[in-house]
Amino acid sequence: MTSEGTVCKKNFLRIDDMRIHMRTHTGEKPFECTVCHKKFSESGQLRKHLLTHTGEKPFECTVCRKAFSQSGNLRKHLRTHTGEKPFECTVCHKAFSESGTLRTHLRTHTGEQPFACTTCYKTFSRNVDMRIHMRTHTGEKPFECKVCNKTFIRSDYLRKHMRTHTGEKPFECTVCQKTFSESGNLRKHLLTHTGEKPFECTVCHKTFSQHGHLHFHMRTHTGEKPFECKVCNKTFTRSGHLRRHMLTHTGEKPFECTVCQKTFSESGNLRKHLLTHTGEKPFECTVCQKKFSQSSYMRLHFQTHLKDNSFLSNPCTL
Repeated sequence: MTSEGTVCKKNFLRIDDMRIHMRTHTGEKPFECTVCHKKFSESGQLRKHLLTHTGEKPFECTVCRKAFSQSGNLRKHLRTHTGEKPFECTVCHKAFSESGTLRTHLRTHTGEQPFACTTCYKTFSRNVDMRIHMRTHTGEKPFECKVCNKTFIRSDYLRKHMRTHTGEKPFECTVCQKTFSESGNLRKHLLTHTGEKPFECTVCHKTFSQHGHLHFHMRTHTGEKPFECKVCNKTFTRSGHLRRHMLTHTGEKPFECTVCQKTFSESGNLRKHLLTHTGEKPFECTVCQKKFSQSSYMRLHFQTHLKDNSFLSNPCTL
């Protein structure tokens, strides 16, 4: 005989299992840790948690000697050595090493999102995603950088941030070998090789390689300028433009020339300045082939050709 949950109609073989399950709906957590007062819905979860305080790891991998506080974690770990993936999706036949990962995957087919935020009622397919989301309401940032003390709501955000200190760029473009600190930046970069621009403006049909660029572009149609200077109330379409503007108030010039130590408020101005040291003139007039260190100089020069209608048949030699 089976027992049926009164909320989600899930069936259980034992009354005890149904009572434990009901706590996922009620939020009841009757088992409390005497050390840190964290609460749990099951006594077994509390027993496992207590090992985090004692540091005890009685279960050891016979292959690599890594130790675990729980036997279940050891069993999962062993599959990293054997490659075993015993849990298969009945819809798409993708295989997984853990049953929990399969359960989460199945929600991509069913669309089920059983975990709801108690503040804004947004729903999630995974409990861990809901817990992380809750930090946007509480302001909690439990992951701290040991170098600069900056804090983050997610551990993966901290890992990415650490690369700003280490300089690590583990993601390499297979076309030009340029490296990136984040996989997302690599994916965006690859579009520069393919020329693909999958994001199209619904107003003027201009296309973009990145969704963010389309998002910024849309403000040229809407006139939206959501970033406001707290000093002079000037508004901007992009946060980066506001940051640059703020330097006009602070007088800060964080970009320094390594040759003559002259400082600049914008990185672009520093790049232009460096050309005065290298002598490089990357901007060439298409009419007379005269070269310039800055695009603005080349545009001004081009006006001299536009004033002379004969330039098309008689290029100058300025």
